[in-house]
Formats: sequence, structure tokens, C-alpha cells
Amino acid sequence: MSLHKLARELEETARQTAEMVDGITASLLTLGDTSIDCNAARSTAIRQIVVALQMQDRIEQRCRNMADAARKIADLSDGSDAQAAEGVWSTLTLDELRDESLSGIAARTNSGEVEFF
Repeated sequence: MSLHKLARELEETARQTAEMVDGITASLLTLGDTSIDCNAARSTAIRQIVVALQMQDRIEQRCRNMADAARKIADLSDGSDAQAAEGVWSTLTLDELRDESLSGIAARTNSGEVEFF
């Protein structure tokens, strides 16, 4: 079960990475769009880049948490039950990894205001 969860979380991380690259691509297209006022294009591109940078931070945090979980699961004895393996996930700091109902929620929510960590 825990390895299935790890696979799902890796797939979600890949999706988030693709979304981050889409944001960077959008900012480059905005900067290159001659129909947009230069100041407006710069301002829009800056916001898009900031959001992409925030996504990178989230992706990095996800990867570090999943690596930690994988190490802990690997350290469990072969006879461990599924509950012990699932307990590994509950110790992580990123809520969307810890709480099954939040997994992949980034795809369904608006990121809202730009916020630096």
C-alpha cells in the first residue's frame, strides 16, 4: 500500500512539475507578445515567474518528504504490517502527503495571491 501511495505521489509531483514549466513558458510568451504594453507584459511575467518559483519550492519539499518516507519504509522489517508503513506518511511535514484527502489538491485549487515563504 505505501509503495502504491509513493507511486501516486510521484505522479502528482510530475504533474506539478509540468504545470510549473507551463507557467514559465507562459511568462516567456507574455514577454514576447508585442501586442501587450511593455510594462504590463513585464508585470504579468514577473507574477507568473514568482508563482512558478513558489511551485518549485513546493515540488522540492514534496521530493524531500517522499525520499524520507521511502527511506523509512525501506528500514521497516519485511514483516511489518501496512499500518506501520502508512504511519511513515503521517510523520511528514507537507499536509498533502500526510493527509490522503489532500493528495493532488493543487490541481483542483486556485493558487490565489502571490506569497513568499
